[in-house]
Amino acid sequence: MNSLNVNIRNNSTKGQLNTLRHSGEVPAIIYGGKDKNQKISISKKLLKVLIDKENFLSNIITLKIDGKSQNVLPREVKYHILSDEPTHVDFLRVLPGVKIKIEVPVNFINHDKSPGLKRGGVLNIVRRKVELKCPSEKIPENLTIDLDGVDIGESFKISSINLQSDVTPTIQGRDFVIATLAAPTVMKEPEKPAEAEALEGEAAEGVEGATVTADGEKQPADGSKNDKKDGDDKKSTEKKPSEEKK
Repeated sequence: MNSLNVNIRNNSTKGQLNTLRHSGEVPAIIYGGKDKNQKISISKKLLKVLIDKENFLSNIITLKIDGKSQNVLPREVKYHILSDEPTHVDFLRVLPGVKIKIEVPVNFINHDKSPGLKRGGVLNIVRRKVELKCPSEKIPENLTIDLDGVDIGESFKISSINLQSDVTPTIQGRDFVIATLAAPTVMKEPEKPAEAEALEGEAAEGVEGATVTADGEKQPADGSKNDKKDGDDKKSTEKKPSEEKK
C-alpha cells in the first residue's frame, strides 16, 4: 500500500488556490463517513509519481496527516486543460463495512502456457475493467485470469473468476463475457472471375511459341523469318526478253 504525506490547508478562494498550486502543491479533499470533509494539499511531484503508476484510481493509499494515518481511495483527479497537470484530487475515506462501487482491472497471466496462443490464436479482451460493489477494505487489486492450458474457442466469463462473497459485479442477471480466445484471422485471396481467367488464357495462346519483333510482327520461336508479301523486294531468276535474243 502506498503512503503519502499531506498538509492541512485552510485556503478556499481562487487566488489562494492558485498560489498554492504555483508553490508546487495540489489541493485535495477527503470525504466520506461521519467525519467532516477535510481540506488537504499534496506535493505535485509525489502525486504525479503515484498517478503514473497503473490503476491509481483503484488502489488504496495511506495519507499521513499530522502524525495520523488515514486510508483513502482516489476517486477523481482534475487536470489543467492546457498543461495536463493535476489541479485537484478527491479522496474517499476507507471505512470498514462501507460498500463502494469501483472499477477493477483484469490481469491475464501465463500467456506462454496457452496452446491456443501458441497456435496463433488471438486473445480478444471485451472488458479490461469490471465494476464491482464491495466493502472499501476488501477492494481487489485486480481480477486474474489464468491462460494456462487455454485453447482456441474458449471464453472467460465473470463466473469463472473467484470473488469473495461480499464482492459482487454491478452488472447482475447475466454471466457477461470478459475475454475470448479466437482462431487466427487468415486473409484469403479472392478467386478470379471465370471471364478474367478466359481472357488470360487467350492472351497466353496468342503469344505461345512466338516473339514480337521491333516493328510489331510475330516471329516463330524456331528463329525462322516469316515470308514477306508477294512482290516485296523479291529477286527474279527469269531472264529478260532482251537477253534471250542475244
